[in-house]
Amino acid sequence: MVLRSMLFVPGDSERKMAKVEDSPADALILDLEDSVALSRAPVAREMIREYLLAHPDRSRRQVWVRISPLATAKALEDLTAILPGGPDGIVMPKADSAADAIRLDHCLEALEVREGLARGATRILGVATETAHTLFTLHSYVGSTSRLYGLTWGAEDLSAALGAFTNRKPGGGYDDVYRLARALCLAASKAAGVEPVGSVYPDFRDLDGLAAEARYDRQGGFTGKIAIHPDQVAVINDAFTPSADEVSYAERVVALFAENPEAGTLGLDGKMLDKPHLTQAEQILAMAARAAARD
Repeated sequence: MVLRSMLFVPGDSERKMAKVEDSPADALILDLEDSVALSRAPVAREMIREYLLAHPDRSRRQVWVRISPLATAKALEDLTAILPGGPDGIVMPKADSAADAIRLDHCLEALEVREGLARGATRILGVATETAHTLFTLHSYVGSTSRLYGLTWGAEDLSAALGAFTNRKPGGGYDDVYRLARALCLAASKAAGVEPVGSVYPDFRDLDGLAAEARYDRQGGFTGKIAIHPDQVAVINDAFTPSADEVSYAERVVALFAENPEAGTLGLDGKMLDKPHLTQAEQILAMAARAAARD
């Protein structure tokens, strides 16, 4: 399942977990990292395990968990506590390279065996640009682990790691290093054959800005985006669902090539089309079909 929207929810807030029961998000990410105070970690682990056990049917919406960084002792404590609930996936923060994904893979396999879960069932989403080191290791994810669902990038932690006071240019757009992180995340995801997932849009009140960024993400090749507020989910879903006009045009492109199987180049509406345009049209139709099946 390709996920359009993944919504962060603090793992220690029963109220916020209940609030997203009817969310249209394709996946929830119950958080054990940034949104949970150290003193609340044991409570959050128990609450997340209970939530997972109480929601075994994930046919409509998956439930993932963001654990603590693997470099900390808390990560294994998180995994040991929540795996009995059978999460659909683990969000791996502050990864330096694919070596972290492989290490997490081994931990998950041992815990799946212990809990009687299908081996390999728990996927991994790597937050792949939160440290300076990882900008030089994104290629390492190619061929790393079959558990890898995708990669996402982050500008907030990266700016802290770089000692920057802001990640934006004076005009408002991302500064060059963060644009580089986004581009490398996209390219590494495609090279590894996994899903590139757009980063969070911090200003949750600016839904117009979110819509523009989400459309930009999809146009560039990202297949989903992470939300930090319930109000962002519908905007993200809409951006990653092809419009009726897009679907109609894609169907015409596919039909045209089907009618002319020996042609390398064809004309449509005054434009010359070749095989990359066919591939793009097929991708739009596949995306639309996934959205229709979910909605």
